[in-house]
Amino acid sequence: MKNIKEFKPLWNLVKEEKGRLIFASSLIFLAQLTEIFQGYLTGRATESITKMNIKMALIYLIVYLFLRLVFDGFVSISASSSLQKIENKISRRLGFNSYKKALDLPAYAYEKTSSGEVINRITQDADTLSFTFGQLLYLVSAIIGSILVLIYIFFNSYIIGLEIIFFMTLLFFILKKYNPMMRDAHKARKNGQDKFSSLTIESVRGIREVKTLGIKNNLISDMLKVIKDVFNKSEKEINIWRSFNLKTRALKAFMEVSVFITCIILLYYEKTTLTFFIAMTYYVYRFMYLIENINGFSQTYQKVVVSLSRVNELLENRLYKDDEYGEKVLNKSKGVIEFKNVNFAYPDEDLILKNFNLKLEPNKKIAIVGKSGQGKSTLFNLLTRVFDVNDGEILIDGVNIKDLDEKSLRKNISIIRQEPFVFNRTIKQNFKLINKNITLKEIRKYSKIAYLDDYIMSLPKGYDTLLGEGGVNLSGGQKQRLAIARTLAKDTKIILFDEATSALDNNSQNYIKETIDNLVKDHTVVIVAHRLSTIIDADIIYVVDNGKIVASGKHNELLENNKTYKKLYETESLNS
Repeated sequence: MKNIKEFKPLWNLVKEEKGRLIFASSLIFLAQLTEIFQGYLTGRATESITKMNIKMALIYLIVYLFLRLVFDGFVSISASSSLQKIENKISRRLGFNSYKKALDLPAYAYEKTSSGEVINRITQDADTLSFTFGQLLYLVSAIIGSILVLIYIFFNSYIIGLEIIFFMTLLFFILKKYNPMMRDAHKARKNGQDKFSSLTIESVRGIREVKTLGIKNNLISDMLKVIKDVFNKSEKEINIWRSFNLKTRALKAFMEVSVFITCIILLYYEKTTLTFFIAMTYYVYRFMYLIENINGFSQTYQKVVVSLSRVNELLENRLYKDDEYGEKVLNKSKGVIEFKNVNFAYPDEDLILKNFNLKLEPNKKIAIVGKSGQGKSTLFNLLTRVFDVNDGEILIDGVNIKDLDEKSLRKNISIIRQEPFVFNRTIKQNFKLINKNITLKEIRKYSKIAYLDDYIMSLPKGYDTLLGEGGVNLSGGQKQRLAIARTLAKDTKIILFDEATSALDNNSQNYIKETIDNLVKDHTVVIVAHRLSTIIDADIIYVVDNGKIVASGKHNELLENNKTYKKLYETESLNS
């Protein structure tokens, strides 16, 4: 029953194609039904020949030929083609639903689950289902047809009927033994492949660091270990399949010989007819074909159950719950942010924010500073709801951010990180992701504000320049300025800068500083900074220590009155 539950999300997709599925199933069953008569017709034709009744033999053979051409040919191929279309459509929908669900997962989920694992679930696991329905329908039809054949066999000889039931019972026990083993082996191999994909993706995305850090050989060594692990798990899976196939093939051989010997004995003692004997030479292979079908589907079924389980962990939120949002709408935000009695700890860690209180006003250049690990970036993670508070609340214009709908939250807050993500598209397309209707004129306007337009226009393809994986064709400062320009295109009231200038050269830092100064007039600008030299002109600076605000004021005030801030500034000056 546990495995059957895994098919529920798949069944919801199948129901959308039930009309075409019923049509294909009917054709398959019809083709299977006509095959039942083919053994009988062959037997009658052969017996007619032995009696020198050539006319009846020809009639039987003509009917046999008609059934083969029409039903084995046209009907069967039409059914197969229809099934392939259904399978392809369902597989694509399942992949899309998995992709969509992956985007609904909370951001912290990706801190615990590798991107390679998620990608495999969306692509490979969804594709594993692409040929399942055809196998299942053909198997069901073959079973129904075989039951009808078995009735015919019992009608002519209960001894042969019991023989076939005996061998099919043995097959059942073989399947019962090997199915769990095949499923577990396949699941172990899939987990190994996730590690392989993750390391591959990581190495390709970080190719520049791989080369400049000289870590190629270390990565190759790690990859060899992963490949060896996958190889060993694959070997184990192959050995299980091998043992399973050896037993089922031996079973087929014994059944074939046993049935033929029994038929010969019965024919010798005139307990059966030549027609039945000839028909059995056809029908015994039908049961052997049924065993092959069961064998093949058993292997496929175990893979499908594993893949469905992995996909369903996404679709049914077994690993992580979706982000949940409220229903309140915030159309024109004033940009007032307030943290009230906030407590927060990352999973399995101590509290990093303790009864934290802070109110941030718009149209000011606000900076938050403190030693590493004191919760500065955590404030942004909570404000953007990458994580949710354990206690207390965060308000925007007096509204708890948990009560806002997703659109309101996202359209009012933007964040520019130290390493902003740039999509592997053209510069123009990166803006189009923000606003599909944005014009080139508007894109250039925002790029000018971010001091980036002159550089882009100097490129051979201008705004149609492809940026490469992770924006590798841009410098750190240019990526920062592109992220700022994209944020301006999004037109949010609140703009957060998370260590946005800590790794930049002085020239790039000055560009971004000028951009920030221009933004302050119409936005709530909050900057988390390590380099205090970048925020000494802030309207107000908050000092975070041990999960609380311990001081606030302008740069000179804090230097005179706060030891923590003074020590931070002196340490930076000394390092410089």
